Amino acid sequence: MRRIACPERDDWRSTAEACGFDFHTIDGERYWDERAYYAFTLAEIEQKIEAPTGEIDAMCLELVARALRDEQYLRRLKIPEAFWPLLSQSWHDDAPSLYGRLDLCFDGRGTAKLLEYNADTPTSLFEAAVFQWTWLEQATERRITPRGVDQFNSIHERLIEAWKKVAKPHRHLHLTGTTGVSEDLGTLTYLEDTATQAGLSTTLIDIEDIGWREDGCFVDLDDSEIALAFKLYPYEWMFHDAFGAKLRDAPTRWIEPPWKAILSNKGILPLLWEMYPGHPNLLPAYFEDDERAGSLGSSYVRKPLYSREGANVALVSHGTTLVAQEGPYGAEGFIRQALAPLPDFAGQYPVLGSWLIDHTPCGLSIREDENPITGNTSRFLPHAIL
Repeated sequence: MRRIACPERDDWRSTAEACGFDFHTIDGERYWDERAYYAFTLAEIEQKIEAPTGEIDAMCLELVARALRDEQYLRRLKIPEAFWPLLSQSWHDDAPSLYGRLDLCFDGRGTAKLLEYNADTPTSLFEAAVFQWTWLEQATERRITPRGVDQFNSIHERLIEAWKKVAKPHRHLHLTGTTGVSEDLGTLTYLEDTATQAGLSTTLIDIEDIGWREDGCFVDLDDSEIALAFKLYPYEWMFHDAFGAKLRDAPTRWIEPPWKAILSNKGILPLLWEMYPGHPNLLPAYFEDDERAGSLGSSYVRKPLYSREGANVALVSHGTTLVAQEGPYGAEGFIRQALAPLPDFAGQYPVLGSWLIDHTPCGLSIREDENPITGNTSRFLPHAIL
């Protein structure tokens, strides 16, 4: 694993805007950054990233099965009891998952370590699936990279195939989220495109425009029933929204399914460590109110059970808080995870996002920052297999 500085394409901005990637710059700062790329060997990809991703996903599915057999797991995750039957029903109905992203710490030498699982509403999908592939093709043509390079990236093709499986027996898909946020809209628009390529008809609707009809179903602005819906909106928010109580009664099938609410919780990190102590791809982790958390000593990462984009995460080393992100989270409690400092490449700290489509590891995205906590403005860099 190496970080290789390289010239950027003169026309990358116009190329991005031509394909709908209009959030390549956020608040005047680069989000997409191709002034360098990360290079891997095929062995690193296959053995150190792809294989562990599949194994961690299998462990997570076992955790869901246990949690839905033992309500103590759900209590520890602070999932509202009113929604336990919804989670259980979706699991026992084999409600399918479309996608997810594991965030990994990896330096090219040791084993990849799971930092967290973006199981419910992961973004950076379009730039991972499409735009970094476009970069690879053009960078090869323009001799920015050596000839013969490849990329760990079959996300686009696998999404199209997954929709054909996940959507059955429905032929129409609603996609919803906060469409006023450009990154969310970009993700929804891209997923709508892949669903259309899979043969589905689609409707894109803002989450606030979804209505409730007296016959007991969610509807769109045309008063049409929402039978199958992809949501880029977290379950922990839905559970507390005005329509949250109606999730249990409406016939809508949601993607991601409700059982994914278990895995989108940072509390799975200590639970996985309990189930698989010493696993090489896991970091020791404990709920903060667990006396065993003291075994981590004075160096750890403190994370809220619910958090987005690194909010309310603190890095503590030898009792000193090195860096902390502010935010609105933490009311439900915190976990402590062993401190695994991100590798330092030329003053940049990368986090590897390993993508799963229909439970198959199939792609890689990299976010880097001068700050060792990856946040909303951390830059996206492409990668290549040399």
